[in-house]
Amino acid sequence: MNTSGSSSIDARLIWAIALPAMLTNVATALIGVGDMWIVGRLGDAPTQGAVDVGAKLFAALFTVMNFLKTGTTGLVAQESTRSGARAQAEVLLKGLVVGLSIAALLLVAKPFLMPLLLDALGAQAQVRSAAIVYADIRYWSAPAVLVNFALIGFLIGRRQMRQVLAIEVCYNLLNVALGLFLALGLDWGIAGIGWSSFIAEFAKLTVTAALIWHLAGRDIRAALAARTSLSPRALRPFLAVNRDLFLRTVVLMIAIAALTRLGAERGPVVLAANGIVYQLFVLAALLLDGFENAAQVLNGERAGAADRQGFTAHIRAILLRCLGVAILLAIVFSFFGGMITDSFAATPAVAAEARRLWPWLVAIPLAGFAGFVLDGVFVGASWTRALLSSMAGAVAAYGLFLWLSWPLGNHGLWASFIAFLLLRPAFQLAMLPALLRKSFG
Repeated sequence: MNTSGSSSIDARLIWAIALPAMLTNVATALIGVGDMWIVGRLGDAPTQGAVDVGAKLFAALFTVMNFLKTGTTGLVAQESTRSGARAQAEVLLKGLVVGLSIAALLLVAKPFLMPLLLDALGAQAQVRSAAIVYADIRYWSAPAVLVNFALIGFLIGRRQMRQVLAIEVCYNLLNVALGLFLALGLDWGIAGIGWSSFIAEFAKLTVTAALIWHLAGRDIRAALAARTSLSPRALRPFLAVNRDLFLRTVVLMIAIAALTRLGAERGPVVLAANGIVYQLFVLAALLLDGFENAAQVLNGERAGAADRQGFTAHIRAILLRCLGVAILLAIVFSFFGGMITDSFAATPAVAAEARRLWPWLVAIPLAGFAGFVLDGVFVGASWTRALLSSMAGAVAAYGLFLWLSWPLGNHGLWASFIAFLLLRPAFQLAMLPALLRKSFG
């Protein structure tokens, strides 16, 4: 691994991190698709609805906890050029302690939290009964999920993206295979879907932990023997970083929830059409997020080496390549967006409404690309308080735009969302000079 204090840019290294991250994101997203396909073979509408509700429940719950992976990635990348492998192992131990502590709290809160989440998702009658079966099993995978966040963040911070990709692909394949065997082969129904996710998550934990022990076992043993990394004083900076990232994720989810809620107020056709466009936004985000990973790692390394010139050079280089992918996505949406939205639409009215949103669909990757890269830059440098502030400012302005644009109908809603995507990096760029002076002098 070349982590010397050099400001030269290796474009192949950017792609070596970004491309596997893109594939990993897409592979991870397919787990919900696999579950829905399997449950569709059961031929029962309430059961299919229950899996959809359960998938959304855990997507919300575990997305909020994803800060653990992000925070671990940035700090591990910094230590690669600041203090070395022993310090990276200390970051991992902090992540494991925090992850297991949160998992314990989630399990204690299970009797109260799960009914609240099901109520929030509107699960009723047969759907609720089936969702409880699925969720009650999968909820117990929380310790494995949170530990995996720390372990995967450690691997990403060390640039070991191929290993991460292999782990995620195998995890998803195992989940689908177990789902087919348990739900259909053994006729366990929706319980089989829950158990497949539970088993696959712990299998992923076992494999990832074994790999990391092979790669860094000596450093982990040394960090454990020292015990200095697990003192309350040593944990405080790690907790501060992850607290900011947690709050930033909560603020982002509020913005996304507003998009759904205000669309629902305009009727089922608008809600369905907005859902289609939003799923295409998620697809674009999964791809552009690969460059966020590249920025977390490469800018984290430059921050650890106190290399201001290399830090700013990597910002420009990663932004340029992310812009290239965003332009390709915009071109694809320009030519094929209508065909794609039509294929998802349940009725001609929904298809027509989704086609009306075509300009906003094309604008989404172009408006959003810089935010993904700069999020990675800020995480890599541990500027998490500034990241939270920029997100809060963008969401506050987004709320104002939603109020002002209400008379414009659904176009006003999406114009406000595009403004939100543009404001995030605008606030970050405004903060950047002061942050550079503070961090690099």
